[in-house]
Amino acid sequence: MFNLRTALFAFVLLALLLLAGRYLKQKIGWFQRLYLPASVVAGVLALLLGPEVLGSIVTAIAGEDTLLSGGLFSEDIRTVWSQSPGVFINIVFAALFLGETIPSPRMIWRRAAPQVVFGQTLAWGQYVVGILATLLILGPLFDINPMAAALIEIGFEGGHGTAGGMVDTLDELGFADGGDLAIGLATVGIVSGIIIGTALADWGRRKGYVDTVSRRVMEPEEIPDLNVMAETPEIRRRRAHLLRNLLIDPLSINFAIVGAAIAVGWLILEALKWFESVTWAADGGFAVFQYVPLFPLALIGGIIVQSLLNRLGLSALVIRSMTQNIAGVALDVVVIAAIASISLRVIGGNLGVFLVLSVVGIAWNVLVFLWWAPRVFPTYWFEKGIGDLGQSMGVTATGILLLRMVDPDNSTGAFEGFAYKQLFFEPIVGGGLFTAAAPALINSFGLMPTLFLTGGLLIFWLLVGYFLIRQERRRPSASGI
Repeated sequence: MFNLRTALFAFVLLALLLLAGRYLKQKIGWFQRLYLPASVVAGVLALLLGPEVLGSIVTAIAGEDTLLSGGLFSEDIRTVWSQSPGVFINIVFAALFLGETIPSPRMIWRRAAPQVVFGQTLAWGQYVVGILATLLILGPLFDINPMAAALIEIGFEGGHGTAGGMVDTLDELGFADGGDLAIGLATVGIVSGIIIGTALADWGRRKGYVDTVSRRVMEPEEIPDLNVMAETPEIRRRRAHLLRNLLIDPLSINFAIVGAAIAVGWLILEALKWFESVTWAADGGFAVFQYVPLFPLALIGGIIVQSLLNRLGLSALVIRSMTQNIAGVALDVVVIAAIASISLRVIGGNLGVFLVLSVVGIAWNVLVFLWWAPRVFPTYWFEKGIGDLGQSMGVTATGILLLRMVDPDNSTGAFEGFAYKQLFFEPIVGGGLFTAAAPALINSFGLMPTLFLTGGLLIFWLLVGYFLIRQERRRPSASGI
């Protein structure tokens, strides 16, 4: 057990590591060329200074029970870090849509249908190729837990935050190595996404697929918000009126709103657990919601809270930039703590599995980009597709970074489509409900039923894409009649 003082020092150390990561990023050109977030650099630094690297070296030289044999950080500090991702990821997801204009599904579909189709194809295909790789390679050769089939989507599409948030769930389901593998895959995804995405952007320019040339590529910290609603002077006036005579800081109000979103998500999850316990799981049957973590429901809680604030005329209380800063701090904690807590021994003991999943995941994303994007996007396929490619191999920021490389002035409109797509995308995959439930589904039903489900959804989105393609082809002929 540890006390609150230990937790305080654990987070102080995380803050110092983040500053060190930022300093190293400024001084080392290789980090700058990869556009690695400072939090990733800080997490790797913490890993190197921990028991897995520094501690192992000292132990090998001077033996156990010597100074630094456990690394620079005490066991209590590492315990706080190991528990942090599963807690702070709830803040990240709860704030995701706070301050957003929530358009109707019809409007989203009309503005971003090809983008939705392309993103869903990438995501469901990651499950399909992961299951096939597990059935054909990983199971027969390495006797790996079948839940490894879900790790590509968790690590690549979900990123470090989702991978860190799923550690406890995978452990509860009996796949203790899964969390380390997922976080490792997230690291591979973000690095390979930036490297491959940059190479593809250069290839696209040489082939003539990209007309615009970036004068200056934005760093992840400079990436603009996905919010499609600009804050107007009217919103500021309404906020000033609402805050008048309230002796409370706006940051406290926005933090409370984030907390309310998490609370709503928790109530939904508890209600689903109760309903499940009195229905199909009453007699020891299949149960899934007891293994679903809170963060995807916190996202839904955020949408509900934002909708209620809109109806009550209190939406001006939400300062989008402030909730995003709250989420940004929480995400930095998740990323640094998750990477710092990786067990290199686990990855080394499952190196074959790790390499197969990495290669299969990367190959699927790149091949779908090269084959499907030119077909499903009627215009500017390269710019619109590369954003989803980046997101499917790392995080949303990676996708926007690659998009800005090929379309720095947003002359193609790809950024709006990418932004609207998130409303159809995030609640389901990439850290949404299905991402959280997939390991439990595989554990309860097995790989083949899950393959039929995810394969059916992949085929569905491919068919929707072909319907959009046919619709687009008819448009010129119809206009000429």
